[in-house]
Amino acid sequence: MTGREGGYVVPADPANAVGGLKKKGAGSRSWILIDSSGQEIILDVDKYAIMHRVQIHARDLRILDPLLSYPSAILGRERAIVLNLEHIKAIITSEEVLLRDPLDDNVVPIVEDLRRRLKPVNANREDNGDGKELAVHHDVETGEEDDSPFEFRALEVALEAICSYLSARTIELETAVYPALDMLTSKISSRNLDRVRKLKSQMTRLTARVQKVRDELEQLLDDDDDMADLYLSRKLAGASPVSGSGAASWFLASPTIGSKISRASRASIATVRGDENDVEELEMLLEAYFMQIDGTFNKLTTLREYIDNTEDYINIQLDNHRNQLIQLELFLSSGTVCLSIYSLVAGIFGMNIPYTWNDDHGYMFKWVVIFAGAFCAILFILIISYARYKGLVGS
Repeated sequence: MTGREGGYVVPADPANAVGGLKKKGAGSRSWILIDSSGQEIILDVDKYAIMHRVQIHARDLRILDPLLSYPSAILGRERAIVLNLEHIKAIITSEEVLLRDPLDDNVVPIVEDLRRRLKPVNANREDNGDGKELAVHHDVETGEEDDSPFEFRALEVALEAICSYLSARTIELETAVYPALDMLTSKISSRNLDRVRKLKSQMTRLTARVQKVRDELEQLLDDDDDMADLYLSRKLAGASPVSGSGAASWFLASPTIGSKISRASRASIATVRGDENDVEELEMLLEAYFMQIDGTFNKLTTLREYIDNTEDYINIQLDNHRNQLIQLELFLSSGTVCLSIYSLVAGIFGMNIPYTWNDDHGYMFKWVVIFAGAFCAILFILIISYARYKGLVGS
C-alpha cells in the first residue's frame, strides 16, 4: 500500500520476508522493519520518511549510508538507538527494529536471528506445537530473555552478530597466516614474502575494524549517561501519554507505539520506579560483548606480534647472509690486493727495456717468482689474521 511518507510499505511473511524483497530487486534504500509482536514489514522509503518515523536528525541517519563509510558507532537518541556496526546498519526503537539492506549476504543471518529472538514467547510455542521437549525448553529460555526491554534484545542480537562476524574473520586470518609464516621462515622467496605482505595488510584492516567496535563499547561503558540514553523503554514509560503535541506527533509517526505503550510501560515499570540512572542491566550486556570483542582484539594483537617476530627472524637471517657476503668480499678483496702486488713485480720485470743487470742473470728469475709469491701469501695471511683479530670475520 502507498503511505503518506512517499514510499510504499509491503507486509512481509515471516517465512519469506527477505525472499519477497529479492523478487522486488530492492535498491540501497530498502529497509526491513521487525516489531516486538514479530510482524515484519519491508519498507522502500526515502531518508525523510525514516527520519519522520523514528524522530532522528539527518546527521544521525547519514552514518548509516554505506556510501559514506562512517566508522562504527552506537548513538543513543531520545526515541531511537542508531546502530552502525560494520555491515549492520539499524535503527532500534522501544518497539521496532529498522534494518538496512536486508538482501546483503551478511545481513540475512541477522534478519533470521532477529526474527527468532524478537518473536513473542506465545508465537514461538505455536510454531513449535509438536510438543517436543527441546523446543519447549528453548521457549522457556526465550521467555526468560523476554523480561529485558525490546531495545536491549535487539541490541544484543546486533552485538552478538558483529562479534561473531569479526571473530570468524579473525579465525580465518589466523588459519591463513600461521602456515604462510612457517613457510616463509623455511624458505625466503618473493612469492612467500608477497603472500605474507597481503595477509599483513588484511590483518591491519581487520584490527582497525575490531578496535573501533571495541573502543565504541568501551566508551559506552565508561559513560553512564550514554548508557542511560539507550534505555528507550524507560524514557517512553517515564513520559506522560498526554504530554502534548510531541507525543501525539510521535504516535502518528510510529503507529505501532500507540497500541503497545502500555506493554512497554509494564515491561520497564520496575526500572522507572527505581533509580533512573541505574544502568546495571545494560552494563552487564555491554561488558559481555566487550569481553568477547576484546578477546578477538587480543588474538589479532598476538597475531601481529607473531608476524613481527617472524619479520625480526627473517631480518636476522638476511643480516647473516649479508655478513657472509661481506666476509666473502673481504677475502676476495684481500686476495686481489696480494695478486696486484705480484702482478706489479711481474710487470716491472716484463718491461722490454735494456738494462745491464738483465744480462747473464737468468738464474734470478725463479728466485724473484718464489720471493714475490711467498711475500703475497704472507701478506694475505696477515690481512685475514688481522680481520679475525678485530672480529670482522668469523673464526
